[in-house]
Amino acid sequence: MKPITATPDLVAFCDHVKSSPFLTVDTEFMRETTYWPKLCLIQAATADHHAVIDPLAEGLDLAPFLALLTDTSILKVFHAARQDIEIFHNLGAPPTPIFDTQVAAMAAGFGEQIAYDALVRQMLNVDVDKSSRFTDWARRPLSEAQLTYALGDVVHLAALFPKLKQRLEREGRLGWVAEEMTGLTDPALYDVAPENAWKRLKPRRFTVKYLAVFASVAAWRERTAQQRDQPRGRIVKDDAIDEIATQLPTDLDALSRLRSLPKGFGGSRFGPDLLAAVKEALADPDAWAPKLDKPQHSGGPPPGAVVELLKVLLKARAEDAGVAPKLIATVPDLEKIASDDHAPVAALQGWRKELFGADALKLKRGELALMLEGARVRVVEAQ
Repeated sequence: MKPITATPDLVAFCDHVKSSPFLTVDTEFMRETTYWPKLCLIQAATADHHAVIDPLAEGLDLAPFLALLTDTSILKVFHAARQDIEIFHNLGAPPTPIFDTQVAAMAAGFGEQIAYDALVRQMLNVDVDKSSRFTDWARRPLSEAQLTYALGDVVHLAALFPKLKQRLEREGRLGWVAEEMTGLTDPALYDVAPENAWKRLKPRRFTVKYLAVFASVAAWRERTAQQRDQPRGRIVKDDAIDEIATQLPTDLDALSRLRSLPKGFGGSRFGPDLLAAVKEALADPDAWAPKLDKPQHSGGPPPGAVVELLKVLLKARAEDAGVAPKLIATVPDLEKIASDDHAPVAALQGWRKELFGADALKLKRGELALMLEGARVRVVEAQ
């Protein structure tokens, strides 16, 4: 097997598959020591054609393949799509429309975040050879075994996808997956603008100075990580941003005393720049601070007993429907519902509300009760 390394060969492959209703896609990349993922391999397949594309090949123009990704007449099928989509976003070709078989498997009753090899085994009765799993995909040449392993990801996916789609159609759940795909294709999910970096973190306070420094330091870290092409955590850890915003250090000695920063950080090449970001925010906190509504909790944090009851209800309703609980609601969702009947969470909208959300509100009002029947929990009308 030979990967595609020349543009004419890539054009020929794209011409072969552009009339297909779907294209399965996977990537191999390296990012353990970098901010930007290094794309090392692209695998693609339809029911009839398949190829491994080498984006590291000298002179190869990926434009024909990137055009396929943005062609709205072709459904792009991934498994655990988020990191693959991020890579193509960085290349200016966000795939659309998409179908994530990991999310679809959750709706079809295969559990939470099922691994690709486990899904292939259960749906196709095929064992995936994982011997090349930890390959250094940036090294060349790649062996026949490595290329076969990489290609198998999309070839099996091309056989699996129609079966999974048919199952979801039969159960009336294809629309559920479509809703999830809207979130996965939201450009905000892949936004790397430094000024928006704070949105990936969780502010713990809501004072103006705290939020201003929190946003400024998050922006500094993002910008520095991008410029140096290093992971964010190698610049400073997430918890350091919270401590800096809480303590508000205004000199290098104060910066060096923070427990979440490495010893001697104030004297490092990063110290003066980070301190400048703190001072800039403190000079005009109203301009820097994100406008956030402080959570309203009557009587303190969400009532723990209500959250625990909602967890039991969620598990019961998920088991009844044969759906992974995480697809319906997360623990933070349950905490918000426990505190607010009108919480802005997906669990109180659409199919999730029908399956779980409406009952969650009834349980809070005492209109439903939970009963243990053998090993299962039954949901009954309260007497």
